[in-house]
Amino acid sequence: MSEQTDTPEESIYHDQRSVALRTTQSVYFVQEHDKVSMLGLLLNDHKENQVVIVVKSKKKADALSEFLISKEFNAHCVHGNHRQAQQKEAATKFNLGALNIIITTDMILKTLELENIKLVLSYDLPDSAQNYYIRLAFMKELGEAIALVSPEDEPLLSDIESNMKKEIEEKVLEGFVASATPNHTGKTKKDRTKKPRHRKNKVKKEQGA
Repeated sequence: MSEQTDTPEESIYHDQRSVALRTTQSVYFVQEHDKVSMLGLLLNDHKENQVVIVVKSKKKADALSEFLISKEFNAHCVHGNHRQAQQKEAATKFNLGALNIIITTDMILKTLELENIKLVLSYDLPDSAQNYYIRLAFMKELGEAIALVSPEDEPLLSDIESNMKKEIEEKVLEGFVASATPNHTGKTKKDRTKKPRHRKNKVKKEQGA
């Protein structure tokens, strides 16, 4: 008579939050005006991968597309100013591997039906954790997610991490050199990219415990 074990099977959850938690994620802290140069460096390691870059505005999508094409990346932007046929054509090229970088917005990304995404790069963080989960869910746990986080984006990152109950791994890009912060008032701005992020809040809580 064989011995039976009552080891419970691990439950696999497929809701968007759970998928996000199982997806490899990282953040890079950078000033807003330096995001574009950091993007170019980051993508050098993903030239053969299918990449989706998500931004908040059509104007920014156009600008990034021009920049990446000037750097000889196989990139194309898709947003609400493009006809549905143009959007579908770009998605087909991406799915066939004839195009490997699409820059788009959350609204359009939900309609494109893209396949084999290996990297979702949040150039801009969304205003809600739910939209962040939706971005990552399109990869079906087959790729990784990277977010560029400016000081202005930090409250959005804090909300996402709080909702996930997980702090996303912070990375530093080798070879990236920050430029001087544009400052027309004569005042020196603090470089928040060099300071620990939300950990200061944790320290305060621990001290008050």
